[in-house]
Amino acid sequence: MADRPEVDDLPNIQPEKFLMTDCDRLGVEMSNAHPPRILLLYGSLRERSYSRFLVYEAERLLKALGAETRVFNPEGLPLPDSEDDKHPKVQELRELCNWSEAQVWCSPERHGAMTGILKTQIDWIPLNMGAIRPTQGKVLALMQVSGGSQSFNAVNQMRILGRWMRMFTIPNQSSVPMAYQEFDDDGRMKPSPRYDRVVDVMEELVKFTLLLRDKKDYLVERYSDRKIRA
Repeated sequence: MADRPEVDDLPNIQPEKFLMTDCDRLGVEMSNAHPPRILLLYGSLRERSYSRFLVYEAERLLKALGAETRVFNPEGLPLPDSEDDKHPKVQELRELCNWSEAQVWCSPERHGAMTGILKTQIDWIPLNMGAIRPTQGKVLALMQVSGGSQSFNAVNQMRILGRWMRMFTIPNQSSVPMAYQEFDDDGRMKPSPRYDRVVDVMEELVKFTLLLRDKKDYLVERYSDRKIRA
């Protein structure tokens, strides 16, 4: 990876402070490796969806940091158990989940929790699909937006869910209060310490993804699984 990311579409970034991941310091060999593959999920279908805006900002940062990204649009995804898993949107989501090495979950806080739209996406991703575990060993970053004051209810709830899905959830997280004040008319996030926190989270996500992705099979190998296989 190069020393400095491309920041043409990142007006709030100070280029001299925004650095690519130092793979030598991580002890990661990148000569023949593909870019980190990161799936981003958001939790609102509103036309002016701040969780979607925040995901798009995160995606821009991840691309600048050298990652390959996909954003899943939850519109048209059925409720769990209302359709079988052959539904096209379910298949799309599961294929993206299998493709990814890391994920970003971003939800509005609604009634003190993540939205049903975000939870529906997670509920369609099983712990097991035959011999494949779609989320086990993948790295996870969490963000939330709120219409009111600072809160961490949604990210705390998603952190529990990420652990249940057997994911490596990074320590850092982003919570954006009064989100209607944080984005301009074009849906771009304004410069602020909250934007800087999003940058922090995406930098950390790329580092952990590069560090763990080639080791995850060993890290999540379990005694009980070895007994079953034997």
